[in-house]
Amino acid sequence: MAQLRQEAEPNEAGLDARALERLDRHFVREVDEGRLPGFLVAVARGGRVAHLTTYGLRDIAAGLPVEADTLWRLYSMTKPVTAVAALILVEEGRLSLDDPVARHLPAFADPRVYVEGSGTEVRTRPAAGPLLVRHLMTHTAGLTFGFYHCHPVDALYREAGLESSVPAGADLARTIEVYASLPLQFDPGTQWNYSVASNVLGRIIEVVSGRPLDEFFAERIFRPLGMTDAGFQVRDEQAPRLAELYGEQEGGGIAPVPGLPLRGGRPRFLSGSGGLVASAHDFHRFMEMLRRRGELDGVRLLAPGTVDLMTANQLPGGADLRSFGSRPAHDEPGNEGIGFGLGVSVVIDPARTKAPAGAGTFGWNGVASTTFFVDPGRGVTAQFLTQVRARGSNSVFPAVRRLVHEAITG
Repeated sequence: MAQLRQEAEPNEAGLDARALERLDRHFVREVDEGRLPGFLVAVARGGRVAHLTTYGLRDIAAGLPVEADTLWRLYSMTKPVTAVAALILVEEGRLSLDDPVARHLPAFADPRVYVEGSGTEVRTRPAAGPLLVRHLMTHTAGLTFGFYHCHPVDALYREAGLESSVPAGADLARTIEVYASLPLQFDPGTQWNYSVASNVLGRIIEVVSGRPLDEFFAERIFRPLGMTDAGFQVRDEQAPRLAELYGEQEGGGIAPVPGLPLRGGRPRFLSGSGGLVASAHDFHRFMEMLRRRGELDGVRLLAPGTVDLMTANQLPGGADLRSFGSRPAHDEPGNEGIGFGLGVSVVIDPARTKAPAGAGTFGWNGVASTTFFVDPGRGVTAQFLTQVRARGSNSVFPAVRRLVHEAITG
């Protein structure tokens, strides 16, 4: 087990200590007022951790504190890891961004697009073109989530047992077949809609590599980078360090909610969208590999140009998430000035972003209020870890961006 530690004073790393105190005070207040159980926040510059704070509890009922080695459910912060795994196969010539998904997953041959109707009266048409691997990585595939409630295809996902993105008792291969049986919301590549696409990408990684997703991640990413606690399950000796998962309550406050089945052996469903658990040390290693354009401590996972491609906006015409987003769920001011690369969001117009960030800053969030970002121009990486599922818009994400941005002095 490795543990994240502070390695430099803020002023040595070009960070304002008083601004970092404001960052801490903001989230300490969130804990003290009962909106968060506890948190870990870490900011590094030039690879050295210059700010590390833990506060509150990882398990309220047991009175266990958040510590530097606490384990966290990453949820959608899994997606950039899945993207890196796919890009490893691209570099090896075993996969192409322009491969039709059906080449690896025949169930996606002849995709169809929703036209009108609901339930058994749905009318569809053939898609204008094939669904490609790059569409999965940019969330322009036409797939969706069952928990959205803004399109008839969302309802079809729920009717197929996909409220939580996986049918009860199914593994990844079976789940992908269910996705493929449902119509797309739009022609691939024509709109942006955050979706189950990373699960499909995870299954492609399995098929192309001939390895289960957890084994491929461990062998090709976690072990080379020294991400000693990262994985799809929590071993018995790790279990005491796992943070409890909470949810916001309608009347205010938070309460425990069922989380991912991380304990009790290897999960049946290996989710490339949201299945990972990791420590702050683990994710610091992953962020630093990306900041250094594919290499860390002499270990190279990706070529610099591949990371550059991953972290550049891939939406057509330089569009942002709000203008290219297909559904009302994405039509929000916070998506202005933010594009999307291969598995990560990317700041393309800092003047239009609602949470200040340097141009080229990339990262992503998790549904349990975890978030990370990398500002390559200023050499900064930051992560905020907690375990609360918000009922609506999450105020944690823009607050972390703003408060860390204010601490960067040059």
